[in-house]
Amino acid sequence: MSAFGFISGFVDTLGFIALFNLFAAHITGNVVLIAATRFFIIRRERRELDATAHVLLAEAILLAAFMAMALASAPFERQDSAAAIATALLAVTAMAVQNTAARTFMNSLPPTTVMTGNLMQIIVDVVDVLHRHGKLEPKYDRLSKLVPLMLAFSAGAIGGAVGYATIGFLALIAPILAALALGLFGRPHPAAVA
Repeated sequence: MSAFGFISGFVDTLGFIALFNLFAAHITGNVVLIAATRFFIIRRERRELDATAHVLLAEAILLAAFMAMALASAPFERQDSAAAIATALLAVTAMAVQNTAARTFMNSLPPTTVMTGNLMQIIVDVVDVLHRHGKLEPKYDRLSKLVPLMLAFSAGAIGGAVGYATIGFLALIAPILAALALGLFGRPHPAAVA
């Protein structure tokens, strides 16, 4: 789960800096892409096949395509140039795939791309814990999931900013490798049929 937070923070920050303030991981911009990914997952599940590895490998491939397009096209002179739009669409598509994974076969986990709700929940739970208010065990349980995710997202955001500032779009190799590792070595989701 933390790796997904890292990927999101990295791609969102790098995209914001390099692609005219684009937040690639935000859900409103990738509704159609989420639906397409969901259709793929449904087809796999109906045939009693796990979609986890395929979806995560697709994310890695899309991130690699984002990097390749950016390297071939940058620097972008205008945000409405065909190259800037195509590059941005590849970033958004990769994050749509991750959004779909988070809302389907990883739905027991907190959201891994848009962190506003997670941060709000951390603040509420920390205040409650500090004031010993309410049942504390569920709050500790939530914090044990949300805090590492938020730290990974923050590390990704810092990595995206520093990476882009030092080596440009080549820095995308970090989230590509993270997504690739998750696709190749991550465990299938619990509903997978052997």
